[in-house]
Amino acid sequence: MMSTDRRDFLKLSASAGAALGLGLGTRARAAAESPAFPSGGGVASRAKNVLILGGTGFIGPYEVRSLLHMGMNVTLFNRGNRPGMFPGVEELVGDRNGDFESLRGRTWDVVVDNSTARPDWVTSIGEFLRDSTETFHYVSSRSAYASHAAVPMTSAESTWTFEGAELDRATADITRLPYGLAKAESERELMRIFGDRYVIFRPGLIVGPDDPTYRFTYWPVRIRQGGEVLCPGDGTDTVQVIDVRDLGDFMALSAAAGHQAQQFNLVGPLTPRPVAEMVYGIRAVTTAETTFTWVDTGFLTERGIRGYAELPVWRPPVEGAQGFAKFDLRNEVAHGLTFRSLADTTKATLESFFSQPVDERPPRRAALTREREAEVLAEWHSR
Repeated sequence: MMSTDRRDFLKLSASAGAALGLGLGTRARAAAESPAFPSGGGVASRAKNVLILGGTGFIGPYEVRSLLHMGMNVTLFNRGNRPGMFPGVEELVGDRNGDFESLRGRTWDVVVDNSTARPDWVTSIGEFLRDSTETFHYVSSRSAYASHAAVPMTSAESTWTFEGAELDRATADITRLPYGLAKAESERELMRIFGDRYVIFRPGLIVGPDDPTYRFTYWPVRIRQGGEVLCPGDGTDTVQVIDVRDLGDFMALSAAAGHQAQQFNLVGPLTPRPVAEMVYGIRAVTTAETTFTWVDTGFLTERGIRGYAELPVWRPPVEGAQGFAKFDLRNEVAHGLTFRSLADTTKATLESFFSQPVDERPPRRAALTREREAEVLAEWHSR
């Protein structure tokens, strides 16, 4: 029997979908979803050959779909755990641990590394493919920056180093570095191997349909449940995220355009969005009777309610993080970055989440439970 929440959501989805004009949103239908840019993209003079390392996880399918829509020739290289996701797309089987034999003797215009945070893997695959591609694209992270204190943040800011992380390069385990340092070291390895023949993408929190985490998803699901919702601060702190479809579109556009020697920060929107705008915008997509109670950041901290954890997406602009959600994106927009609406992202997220069987939905991890939320709200009202 279909669960009540799923049945109710599908009724809402059917009535709201036509008015919002939004996409399909699930991985199974990703190949059919139209990208934000028109067919052909208007940037490539010929169909380029693109090799994607991975391609069947979270961000890969949306990039593949965008590349195919632009007329590119796509090859996937992975362990073959999810074959046939894109009928007609060439799939080569191998492993990042050193099994590159299926790549031997082949050439591509662009190679895309979507996943790894291990510098040694970037080194091995990079050196193997050094003369097999014109450009190497690497998906890094906003976490590669050693500090987010600058307002606004740009790609000119310094990234993590061993010294900054207080680690000894000679003795550190290269396979188990802190995430931000691992991404920064991977970037440096990429630039060492390929010179200027690289593009680095530094996304923030990647959200939207098929998100395997519960980070952004927490807010649409919680707000759709209705009632009194605990919200952080006074609503003026800003947030910036990136819809997985916007990320895929921009990465495909970058491949088609032949970008090189570029480092792109991929968050949005262009003007940082206040938390209040986020939660009210999400509520507008639902029919829930919801109220928002804004709770002082210090009060939350004293009770162990952390930004980017129990209350995801939001991070308070404390010392060293003032620019975390205040990136200057004019360069990225000039190179073709576009942003779907919050309504689009919200509806696609909810559709994806409630289309999954309950036991296959992303784990809550640190996200605030309804019980803990009620306790903190009761304390706040009785203080």
